[in-house]
Amino acid sequence: MYETIALVGATGAVGRIVLEQLVKRKFPYKRLKLLASERSVGREVRVGSETITVELLEPGAFKNIDLVIASTPDEVSAEFAPWAVEAGAVVVDESGFWRMDPAVPLIIPEVNPEAVDSHAGIIASPNCSTTQMVVALAPLHRAATVKRVIVNTYQATSGAGLAGNEELHDSVRSALAGQVHPPSTFQHPIGFNLIPQIGSEKYMGYTSEEMKMVYETRKIMGDENIQVCPTCVRVPVTVGHSESILVETEKPLSVDEARDLFHGAEGVTVVDDLDTQQYPMPRDCDGKDDVFVGRIRKDLSCSNGIAFWCVSDNLRKGAATNAVQIAELLFKRSASPSEKL
Repeated sequence: MYETIALVGATGAVGRIVLEQLVKRKFPYKRLKLLASERSVGREVRVGSETITVELLEPGAFKNIDLVIASTPDEVSAEFAPWAVEAGAVVVDESGFWRMDPAVPLIIPEVNPEAVDSHAGIIASPNCSTTQMVVALAPLHRAATVKRVIVNTYQATSGAGLAGNEELHDSVRSALAGQVHPPSTFQHPIGFNLIPQIGSEKYMGYTSEEMKMVYETRKIMGDENIQVCPTCVRVPVTVGHSESILVETEKPLSVDEARDLFHGAEGVTVVDDLDTQQYPMPRDCDGKDDVFVGRIRKDLSCSNGIAFWCVSDNLRKGAATNAVQIAELLFKRSASPSEKL
């Protein structure tokens, strides 16, 4: 059991779910410390049966801390994570800052748990859109080796934080009143609209969000030969990222074989019956930890291709749940036999 753990970013949308998951999953710790910027210092946060006061995020805050889970902007993580490591803590970080650092393992526990053993103090959790896709791709890759992926994402406004959902609500209300709400979080009004840009231009017309999916997929799956062509779209949904995925494998897979692989994969739930209109939808996946897969079919344009639809709660498996699962994995691989979860 950990003596003391800390959560950085407890008052944000993801941080709140991390706290919920720590309690729900009975994570083994004796004391929990909540850290944040000056703006949130002094706020009281209910965690299970106790109330904890938020303290200032500063270099001295990590003394005697064993484990840190963090959900912060990149620039905040870049500054504080070295403080925590220097003080002797291990950091599970959800920001994008450390993900592609060669010295930092990028972990999805269902996919590459062994990589956690190579950490030097910091462990990164992937981008939300990458996480659900790779959880679904992993069983296909193990069985038939993934060569190429074409993915179109339909990403919820909560992917941009609390401000994203607030802007969606304001934009919808304005649109219904025949007005246009001026956007501040997104590039254009999001109410009753789709925006085919998430992030800034990064490489050859692809955005930063799209290139995250390219680079992170290769790192997590340990295969630099996997080709990924993503298009990321913001949609007027509050929670739940959806993805249309076409995967080409080296070895052919039948639809039944692919479905069986999905059924047997940890963290994947199959909802797939077109005749009865059963398939994953964001409203049904909200508040759930699994990755949901449906619309499984052969790719008509490629002999070794499988197409499917994938939905997951971006605040849970895409962020908070994966971070807590990494912390659980870290504990299991370092604990004595009597302590293991």
